[in-house]
Amino acid sequence: MINKNTAEAVLLSATSTGAEFAELFVESNVKNTIGVVNGKVERANSGIDCGCGIRIINKDKVIYVYTNKLDKDNLVKLAGEGAKVIKGKSNIKNIVFSDLDIYRLYVPEIMPESVNKRDIVSMMRLGSEAAYNYDKLITQTNLSYMDSTQNVIIANSEGLWAEDERVRTRIAVSAVASEGNEKQTGYFGPGALKGFEFYNTINIEDISREAARSAVTMLKADDCPSGKMPVIMDNGFGGVIFHEACGHGLEAAAISKSASVFTNKIGQKIASDKLTAIDDGTIAGSWGSINIDDEGIRGQKNILIKDGVLKNYMVDRHNGSLIGMEPTGSSRRESYRYVPVSRMTNTYIAAGKDKKEDIISSTEYGLYAKYMGGGSVNPASGDFNFAVSEAYIIRNGKICEPVRGATLIGKGSEVLLNIDMISDNLALAEGMCGASSGAVPVCVGQPMLRVQNITVGGRA
Repeated sequence: MINKNTAEAVLLSATSTGAEFAELFVESNVKNTIGVVNGKVERANSGIDCGCGIRIINKDKVIYVYTNKLDKDNLVKLAGEGAKVIKGKSNIKNIVFSDLDIYRLYVPEIMPESVNKRDIVSMMRLGSEAAYNYDKLITQTNLSYMDSTQNVIIANSEGLWAEDERVRTRIAVSAVASEGNEKQTGYFGPGALKGFEFYNTINIEDISREAARSAVTMLKADDCPSGKMPVIMDNGFGGVIFHEACGHGLEAAAISKSASVFTNKIGQKIASDKLTAIDDGTIAGSWGSINIDDEGIRGQKNILIKDGVLKNYMVDRHNGSLIGMEPTGSSRRESYRYVPVSRMTNTYIAAGKDKKEDIISSTEYGLYAKYMGGGSVNPASGDFNFAVSEAYIIRNGKICEPVRGATLIGKGSEVLLNIDMISDNLALAEGMCGASSGAVPVCVGQPMLRVQNITVGGRA
């Protein structure tokens, strides 16, 4: 993409007016997507996204410019234009790069570009057929496949030179059940930081049938009652509430602006004694994992909350300098078009010591949230409103009839303190997280857990 001589010239131009720090992020990202609706190919796209982002930092000021033209003259000129915002004189005369030794968490066995697209479509059609055959109420299936091979170079004025290859693939399956004017949708979207061999570890037909089962179950369900009650959230995607309502508040991007309820609370008790929460970018092959972050720092396992006590934030270089904390390998961005900021990777509530059978049997009345849907969160306050895509009433310690239309309403900081049981069946689930630096792959996760009392929205 670019060589070290070009990188040095660009960084010297970027720091020519006295900036303390400059950085290049160069990428070439090969992407493939295929969409199959009702067994028929509706879309198939391939493309390459290539460009360079130049970040210039001086004290609390950040300048960011980017381009898709990677010739030396253009990059040097662009860096110089960005540097004009800074008024001063450079102390940097030359840059000697040192190559970062990168440990790859997972080496792909089958590169996506080596796979025949017809074989991918055949796999997707098997999923579509499995969902349709589950029940006559299934009226539509939609499968979306993607893979990306992103090669990046990160170089900075301190002499860092890092090269990384990130290969990811994911398939999303949705099934729609319909009867009259009523429709319900089941959805799953597994993915990994792996090559095409990932599809040897999952069964597309089983996933599609489960999506169909969820849709049909909710189509036949009665409306959910409303009120305050205990709520049991199942493992896996149940962790989306922690991710949205609490995780974003533990990112240095929010902390540095005092836009989080967790600002200045390191060392304080903020959650149940049973709760430990972790952001771990080092899980081999996991969808949200990173070899290095987008500032060239190796991925880390960061313990955010330990036994209910806040221990750490997720920190990027710039926001870390504002709050006096070192980076934690948490700086991420969607592409070269975005300024990197602190973001989550694989964020989860750690396994507890309770058994899921005991959590259910000890609940006299409440709601069992098997699968979570989307929602909205106020990141400053932690107030959230999340839909439950598949839910059941619990009576006398048993999971009973399914209910639909359930929503969970609360405040993240209060929910953390209100968790009284955490199971040992930790599971992760894949998703995309959107924020100021674009959409990045993440995993959410948790074991089954119980919140003692939370507002459930439904039908009164």
